[in-house]
Amino acid sequence: KDLVCFRDIRPGAPHHYLVVPVEHMGNCKTLKTEHIPVVKRMMEVGKAVLQRNNFSDLNDIRMGFHWPPFCSISHLHLHVLAPASQLGFLSRLIYRINSYWFIT
Repeated sequence: KDLVCFRDIRPGAPHHYLVVPVEHMGNCKTLKTEHIPVVKRMMEVGKAVLQRNNFSDLNDIRMGFHWPPFCSISHLHLHVLAPASQLGFLSRLIYRINSYWFIT
């Protein structure tokens, strides 16, 4: 088991999970081509956790990483939010697609 998943302590959506590699990895700026399989697996785990929690509309989800210096911890973690259509005003800013602070 190389990934863990848990609920975000400050959820930005009804479903908000973090998928985290067990082995320490820096933030998203340190990712290289060889990390693509890990990131893809993180996304698969995020989708599987949503489905296990009775959320099935995978077209209404948002996944991404906060871009430094906008991340509170320096350990890679993928945000998985659903339904994206129900993000509140502040969450829409914080998890804005491909902004200066959040990349999908």
